[in-house]
Amino acid sequence: MAEILKDTPLKAVQLEGLVVMKIIKHCSQVFPTTATGFLVGMDKAATLEVTNSFPFPTVDVPATDGHHDNNASSNLAAAAPRAKANMAYQNEMIKKLREVNVDANNTGWYTSANLGNFVNLSMIENQYFYQKEMNERTVAIVHDVSRSSQGSLSLRAFRLSPAFMTAFKEGKFTTESLQKSNLRYQDILLELPLQIHNSHLLTSFLHSLPNPVPTPEAQASQPPTLASLSQTPNPLSPNFNSLNLSIDPFLTQTTDLLLDSIETHHTELNNHQYYQRQLAREQAKITAWQQKRKSENANRALAKQSPLPEDEWQRLFKLPQEPGRLETLLNSRQVEQYARQVDGFAAGVTGKMFAVRGNLLPGAGEG
Repeated sequence: MAEILKDTPLKAVQLEGLVVMKIIKHCSQVFPTTATGFLVGMDKAATLEVTNSFPFPTVDVPATDGHHDNNASSNLAAAAPRAKANMAYQNEMIKKLREVNVDANNTGWYTSANLGNFVNLSMIENQYFYQKEMNERTVAIVHDVSRSSQGSLSLRAFRLSPAFMTAFKEGKFTTESLQKSNLRYQDILLELPLQIHNSHLLTSFLHSLPNPVPTPEAQASQPPTLASLSQTPNPLSPNFNSLNLSIDPFLTQTTDLLLDSIETHHTELNNHQYYQRQLAREQAKITAWQQKRKSENANRALAKQSPLPEDEWQRLFKLPQEPGRLETLLNSRQVEQYARQVDGFAAGVTGKMFAVRGNLLPGAGEG
């Protein structure tokens, strides 16, 4: 039976309502520092049920300059799922849960994000550690605190693709290896559908709550005077807040992050181009040396002398090492994430801009 469950690929993730509340509370309390924790639950065929979660213990960082202190805290928190102390803490919690007969199977970990900024090396290493070493049927739950603050809960479940798992295990992210495996940045993460589940007892309790019945005084009635009509807000009256042309601050911040990611992409591209130029120079030197050695051996053969070794160039010349392409793949995946967010944020702003574009064009107010 265990083999059948193991061979069945995961198709969905189910979160209990209590887990959702605990994740939101933990991530909101430590924001903007990265929050991480581990998940426990039960694996049922193609659905991974997460029934409980626990935050990782906080790590004390030596007091230094404020900027460096925040960075150190974020780095330690992002790497917490792989820390030996936290793994011992996790095993102890699982042991205690089993003693009270509660679901205690390792189902993954969770992390917080800010404006979709979660595709990085720490996140990949954490998920690889859980998916490969601990339990291959694990997921990473990403809670975007900034996106959720707008009133729309942002919870997403990810797993590493089998192709990326193989490439990451080998540690080869060169141009040649990527061409052979046909690995693209879209193939790094696999997103699973996520649903929130409540127990039958909680659902029955919610349905048993009485609905407020409006009193006759609260029902709509005709206004007695014109003055009372002006004082009473009419739901059908125009909402002038909708005519506000200010750009969404989340759109501005996401655009800035997108530009930073594009600059990082150009930096990685320049590094690779520099490597290609260095490689071309060394290869040209090697070709010239080989031709010279062949002509020398031809002259030595005519003089009936022993030829010189032609593989001596491997000791004389050193080819530059190609920079890894992993950062480029991750950055490209992050650019795609930002682009999707900009597309979502820009929908409302674009409509307003088209509505007033006549007044925004040069010379619109003349004449």
